[in-house]
Amino acid sequence: MALLTQPTRLRLSRDDYYKMVDAGLFEDRHVELIDGELLTMSAFKNSHVVATDKSREVLSVSFGTGYWVRAQAPLHLKDASEPEPDVAVVKGNRSEIKQHPKSAVLIVEVSDTTLLFDQIVKSSLYAREKIRDFWIVNLIDGQLEVYRNPVIDQSRKFGYRYAQVVTLTSRQSVAPLALPGTSIRVADLLP
Repeated sequence: MALLTQPTRLRLSRDDYYKMVDAGLFEDRHVELIDGELLTMSAFKNSHVVATDKSREVLSVSFGTGYWVRAQAPLHLKDASEPEPDVAVVKGNRSEIKQHPKSAVLIVEVSDTTLLFDQIVKSSLYAREKIRDFWIVNLIDGQLEVYRNPVIDQSRKFGYRYAQVVTLTSRQSVAPLALPGTSIRVADLLP
């Protein structure tokens, strides 16, 4: 009688991931390391590129000196996760930051084909990392989803979720938690 076994997943460490990057294994692919798993991300549509670029520009002007607004660059999170959010606002100046940041004051994901993944998986990951302000530029519905107040929720993949989720239309504005006196028009983030 044969024993039935389940295949096991090969979990990558961050070092394994960087060895693969250095070996050129992902030359023409956009990949992210999430919880030790290598995920191939969708190719960017023009609307995604436009919204990412507009979000980076608007946030760069709003935050100004003392913050680095990074586009599609890694965040060095714990447990072998190294997502590449579309936009991350990091405290400090670019010249002072020598390694990939471990946190951000604001993360923005621009979503069309990855909307459910961003709403469920990435929101739980960022909530676990205590990212207080997480936004999704929802290209499908032409709106901004604002996630705040990370709380424990063992039913989620990473054991956390955001307690406050607000959806804003293109006619509304939002203030980043790190800059409460600032007003950013949602329309300025959309393509």
